[in-house]
Amino acid sequence: MTESSDRRLLARNDLAWAIAVGGVAVVLFASLLWFAWHFAATLFLIFAGILLGVGLNAMTHLLGRIVRMPQPLRLMIVCLTLAVLLSGVLVLGGATIAQQATVLSNTIKSQLGTVKAFLEKNGVDTSYFELGNAAEPAADAAAATPGTTTTAPRNLPSASTLASSGGAIVSQTLKVLLGTVSAVGNFFIVLFLGLAFAAQPSIYRDGLIFMAPSAYRTQAIAIVDHIAETLERWLLAQLLTMFAVFAVTWIGLELIGIPSSFILGIQAGLLAFVPTVGALIGGLIVVLASLATGWVAAASAFVLFLGVHALESYVLTPVIQRQALDIPPATLFAFQILLGVVFGIWGLALALPLMAIVKVMIDYFKGMRSRETDAAAP
Repeated sequence: MTESSDRRLLARNDLAWAIAVGGVAVVLFASLLWFAWHFAATLFLIFAGILLGVGLNAMTHLLGRIVRMPQPLRLMIVCLTLAVLLSGVLVLGGATIAQQATVLSNTIKSQLGTVKAFLEKNGVDTSYFELGNAAEPAADAAAATPGTTTTAPRNLPSASTLASSGGAIVSQTLKVLLGTVSAVGNFFIVLFLGLAFAAQPSIYRDGLIFMAPSAYRTQAIAIVDHIAETLERWLLAQLLTMFAVFAVTWIGLELIGIPSSFILGIQAGLLAFVPTVGALIGGLIVVLASLATGWVAAASAFVLFLGVHALESYVLTPVIQRQALDIPPATLFAFQILLGVVFGIWGLALALPLMAIVKVMIDYFKGMRSRETDAAAP
């Protein structure tokens, strides 16, 4: 009788312990989700720095296959080479880039107005795309029209009008300054994190592995190394793909005779970092910019976009990236849309490397389970 009571008490204690551990796990998981949701921009910023560090480390390893040098010296050579290339592009083509960017911006705005007028002419409501209040320009135009009886333009603005205008100017100026400071600050944060990770990758790798329980440390080492190797291969392949898209788009638009071909090639190459969605956005910008030259040029630019997209999807990706990633397009596109809707531009841009990490972990656990099943089969 006493033994039966002890067993019941022991079972009750085990159940209470299991419930307590489960409750703590649920609370920790919910807290982790809350933290990730509210600080998603910061986490994506850190992840971008890690990606930059992985890319620099991959270039350093690639240089190590050519020359025998210490890792810090090779990293310094890679950083100096990238800095010289970027400085050369800015010095030699800075004026061209700025001029073509201005022309491209004006062309895109003009073509958007043309498309808007075409849609309105065919009965499509475009009020959703209005960028400002149309009543204010209309009122200003009416006030400036000769022959009107209003006397407001002849009067000096009141103190309240001056105060409100000054406040609006100061507010817009502060927004521009804060936006510029935020963008520059984010750039330097990513740059600093990338250099720090690339300078001493073993320290951060060992620290990450040390956080895993000792019983699972072997699995953690295999997963971390496989993730690093996959991201390195993907980044190198992505850089080659981006350069090929830039070169083909630039040369093709130059042959067609489209203005601002160089800056259009740059934006096409940069948008190639975001698969599927980036190509569609780049193609839309190219076609809109080509409409100002004529329908023949726009059609030629559209054919060029289809050719570049086919080159990227059916030649570069299968040949260059076949050893890096193997993710079904529909799965990747759905994951991109999900992260883009939830987290904005950060989620859209970094969806592929995040998907690569998830795929590496899933493949590892599937392989481990299959090995355990094969070992238990006899």
